[in-house]
Amino acid sequence: MRLLIVNAYASGVNGERIAAVTAALGDVEVRRTAHRGHATSLAREGRGAEAIYVLSGDGVFNEVLNGIDAETPVGFLPGGGANVLSRALGLPRDPVQAAERVVLGRTRRISLGRVNGRRFGFAAGIGIDAEAVRRHDARGRSAERGRAGNAMFAWDMARLLAEHRGRFEPALEIKGRGRAAFALVANTDPYTYAGPVPIRVAPRARFELGLDLVAPRAVAPLALPRLLGYLVLGRGQVRNVVYGHDLDRIEVIADEPMPLQVDGEDLGDVTSAVFEAERGAALVLI
Repeated sequence: MRLLIVNAYASGVNGERIAAVTAALGDVEVRRTAHRGHATSLAREGRGAEAIYVLSGDGVFNEVLNGIDAETPVGFLPGGGANVLSRALGLPRDPVQAAERVVLGRTRRISLGRVNGRRFGFAAGIGIDAEAVRRHDARGRSAERGRAGNAMFAWDMARLLAEHRGRFEPALEIKGRGRAAFALVANTDPYTYAGPVPIRVAPRARFELGLDLVAPRAVAPLALPRLLGYLVLGRGQVRNVVYGHDLDRIEVIADEPMPLQVDGEDLGDVTSAVFEAERGAALVLI
């Protein structure tokens, strides 16, 4: 059996596209998600299949990662707005072309991240980026267009920075590494995309390695432009940034509840977060 999991409400998915992707894949059983978390259950049911394919955006990609085992090949076909995971894996941005690629069966074994029991494919964070994700989600979704686009996310982030006047004081403790204002945890490079532009928060991060940590100890208005340049480009010299490479475990304790996100999905407020690397946890089709 080969299974195709479809999120029909993703911004890049419609009936015509589902039909074209199905034709490119050949003989597959198509299952549509009906509610949040449904894709995780469908992926669990598909364990041991010849292959699982997913036509969606990063939210349902993340749900599938939380349902697969380590041996069932899984292909992520871009059907959302950013499609960070499929793009980071080098797949075409057109879902039909991506389907034509993954159906050939070429695989790559990658590591996954996990925080407080929830897996993630490319990135997680506690603090500013999670707050921006929450504000972005507050704009809602529509059946026609799905989630608001990258331009609106950039606007939400800009407003957040303006509200803080470019200043972020230490607000959490990273065990063994000291205080920080917020923490970004990468499972690969790039960390995310702003439209066509890769955001290279942790340029040394790789799918085959452990986790990378980037955590500014504090942010002042005059230092903000240089820090933003570093976070976008992944290069340059910035002082007072905690950086960890190829880590198996990162423990974070927040002074007060702070937002947590994984793969662009809001997990609510937390006062503690344990990030762990699951090495070799997934077999992906590329």
